[in-house]
Amino acid sequence: MSQIPALVRVFAYLSLLTVGGGMAAFPELKILTVDVHHWLTFPQLIHLYSLGQMAPGPNMMMIVAIGEWVAGLLGALVVVVAFFGPTSILALLVGRLWIRLGKWPWRESIQLGLAPVSIGLLLAGCLSFAREAVVGLETASIAAATFLILLRWKINPALLILAAAVVGALTF
Repeated sequence: MSQIPALVRVFAYLSLLTVGGGMAAFPELKILTVDVHHWLTFPQLIHLYSLGQMAPGPNMMMIVAIGEWVAGLLGALVVVVAFFGPTSILALLVGRLWIRLGKWPWRESIQLGLAPVSIGLLLAGCLSFAREAVVGLETASIAAATFLILLRWKINPALLILAAAVVGALTF
């Protein structure tokens, strides 16, 4: 129960970093949940994130498992509200304002400026994730093959995650 305020602070803050998707917040998620609060180990976080990628619905629903691990059912509920609440409200308010500012000269500049920020945050998340997940030739091969397949063909990433799990089970 004493962790509830910390869960609210951490996940409300992380909510505001998800510009471009959940992976954008991954480096800070790692720092706060693993290094600062010691709620998880980094391998546990990677496993939860990977499961979130495979599960139907928003991939960041994996945060529910963190809240449940730390503070039970109440922790899971608090984390969902803290993580999805602020960005939902912000999206609603900005969306309404954005419509009103349709002819504003700075509108297009803001849109053009946010795209590179989203890409930068996403790449930082990917690199943070890869530092722990890619640990040898086998895992580097799986990562490279997955990347090349996604560049070449439109395939459901969940199928690639399942295939990598099978390869990993057979290889390791």
